[in-house]
Amino acid sequence: MSIIGLIQNEWVLEIALMVLLVAMLFHAVRLERALGVLRRDKAALEEFIRGFNDSTKQAQIGIDRLKDVADGAARQIAKHVDKAERLKGDLEFLSLRADKVADRLEGVIEKNKDREEGPAALLNRVRMAGRDGAVEEGRPPLAADGNRLRSQAERNLLTALKLGR
Repeated sequence: MSIIGLIQNEWVLEIALMVLLVAMLFHAVRLERALGVLRRDKAALEEFIRGFNDSTKQAQIGIDRLKDVADGAARQIAKHVDKAERLKGDLEFLSLRADKVADRLEGVIEKNKDREEGPAALLNRVRMAGRDGAVEEGRPPLAADGNRLRSQAERNLLTALKLGR
């Protein structure tokens, strides 16, 4: 092999290396552009994740507030239910008493069909007379104006009825 052959082989190798270097530069530029796009997308993705985390925290705060409000409402409803149960008992008691008074009134009216008495006297007789004609124990006394004094349950009922209007 001669020197000219060697020089020609070196030139061929150098030209091949230059072609490979140019191809590598081309691919490096493309890779740099792709990495730039990824960096931009990474920043956008990080911003999206921060926004998502903030939204999640706000939603959790809203859920906690909603739970607190629901617990307060449940306690308030429980109080109202308890109060309604007590009022239900009072109303049942008053209803039974009203039935007894109606029965007594019916009995007195039947006894006194032929008598002519005023309503006040008749009402007073109904208050004072039991089924057997005896005075009932636990009857409230009459006030000075002729009306009977009201029990606490009756006053509570009247107050509740007035508030309901």
